[in-house]
Amino acid sequence: MIASVLLQAGGGNMTQSVLMMVLIAVVFYFFMIRPQTKKMKDQKKFIEELKKGDKVVTIGGVHGKISEVGADFFMVEIDHNVRIKIQKSGISLDNSKALNIPEKEA
Repeated sequence: MIASVLLQAGGGNMTQSVLMMVLIAVVFYFFMIRPQTKKMKDQKKFIEELKKGDKVVTIGGVHGKISEVGADFFMVEIDHNVRIKIQKSGISLDNSKALNIPEKEA
């Protein structure tokens, strides 16, 4: 595939073509792969730090408080004596973070 791309470049300098492909790969890494990897690490760290009593929001939008922590699930109390079992991967990092930040007193 790379050879066909370089052949289509025509009579241009081969060094320029290779340099352009390397540049595209570097841009792709810094704008696509690196941010996604960082977000996945943050999500994993956040889920590992959750404990009983923390308020969470699921990916589906269900709000609740963690009542039990298992190996790969949380029991989330969504109302008085109403509990649901949620996979740890089903917790939304972005929405849950805001719930556990203490409000500043005025």
